Amino acid sequence: MQKFDQLTGIAAPLPIVNVDTDMIIPKDYLKTILRTGLGTGLFAEPRYNEDGSENPNFVLNKPAYRNAEILVAGDNFGCGSSREHAPWALLDFGIRCVISTSFADIFYNNCFKNGILPIRVAPEQLDLLMDDAERGANARLTIDLETQTIAGPDGGEISFEIDPFRKHCLLNGLDDIGLTMEKAGSIASYETALAERRPWA
Repeated sequence: MQKFDQLTGIAAPLPIVNVDTDMIIPKDYLKTILRTGLGTGLFAEPRYNEDGSENPNFVLNKPAYRNAEILVAGDNFGCGSSREHAPWALLDFGIRCVISTSFADIFYNNCFKNGILPIRVAPEQLDLLMDDAERGANARLTIDLETQTIAGPDGGEISFEIDPFRKHCLLNGLDDIGLTMEKAGSIASYETALAERRPWA
């Protein structure tokens, strides 16, 4: 998993509440178990017209936001079904951080397991960040996980809270497999000792 320490990038505004995982990645794209290629299906319904052409009014199709790495979204982001394809699609598009006032629990947990930083902020802070994100090409935010701060284009700064264990995992690029591999030495020692005690097993 890619480490997350500091990110400076374009923030795209998505002022919609209750964005569910079906909107993030529709069920038509769930036939694969691969984590790559899903970026094209991200927000497919509002992003594309019925003929498959791009909807020019959707935020991620606008020139200023095509390379957005941060999403500033409305309340209860990631609700609905528990599909892990949702963070996969965000990451494959290039989104490394989602900022909202609240997240669905399963989506929130899945983000950390895939190297995406979900940040909870107060409603008044979200309003400020949404205003920053609406500046088009000037909508650049800097996310510093070590100091737990978000810096806006005008130099304003917002602090955020994060669970220390989840922070450790992101800073070090540790998913569930990575956490297990950190214990590889202890696991090997246990298996060796077990084989000596129970050679018949």
